[in-house]
Amino acid sequence: MQDDKLIIAGKTYNSRLLVGTGKYKDMDETRDAIEASGAEIVTVAIRRTNIGQNPHEPNLLDVISPEKYTILPNTAGCYTAKDAVRTCQLARELLDGHDLVKLEVLGDEKTLYPNMVDTIAAAELLIKDGFKVMVYTSDDPIIAKRLEDMGCVSVMPLAGLIGSGLGICNPHNIRLIIENATVPILVDAGVGTASDAAIAMELGCDAVLMNTAIAGAKKPVLMASAMQKAIEAGRESFLAGRMPKKAYASASSPIDGTFF
Repeated sequence: MQDDKLIIAGKTYNSRLLVGTGKYKDMDETRDAIEASGAEIVTVAIRRTNIGQNPHEPNLLDVISPEKYTILPNTAGCYTAKDAVRTCQLARELLDGHDLVKLEVLGDEKTLYPNMVDTIAAAELLIKDGFKVMVYTSDDPIIAKRLEDMGCVSVMPLAGLIGSGLGICNPHNIRLIIENATVPILVDAGVGTASDAAIAMELGCDAVLMNTAIAGAKKPVLMASAMQKAIEAGRESFLAGRMPKKAYASASSPIDGTFF
């Protein structure tokens, strides 16, 4: 397991859990939960979080230091390609040229399902502008492959609707996406509890990104710790290779060679 590392855009990470920073009760809880998760990549909604654009307000970077974490700006709250591109450009200015971003373009406020037409348009523009794009997408294997072929450094299909906690709603499509991919595949959205995270990893996902599953728990710091363990267990289970399923029983102790 020492050699089993997550590599995104040429950078190596020990943790396969990525976490968000929204919905916590305060900055202290945000810091404590992220530390408990063991995450090394922390995603930040640029349109909703102050990372320096409002100098007279609390700055998230005071508790989530860029020296300790890879800050992953995201375009949460954007409903058009134009807004998403502008948000990424703002993040690059605020973070001194940082070019790794999480792209998401939403389709409507009720489902927060991705608008894939505008997502593809925004991805094309951002890649041409030198960004390294991790992209939130539907669980359509054809779209996922197209985003990879365009040059996205990671493809992030939803497991369920954002903030729903529904778990892995369509594991078969997630598996198809994984089988056809040559870039890291991260489940993004829908995870509700530790078992969901473990299932995603057992399917073969390279990592899982979550926010509400931790921040919305009764004890966020404890849930963050649980998620770290689930990610590690699920990854080890995937690498170990599960036993084949059978239609009938199979004795744990074979009868061949018994004495009586």
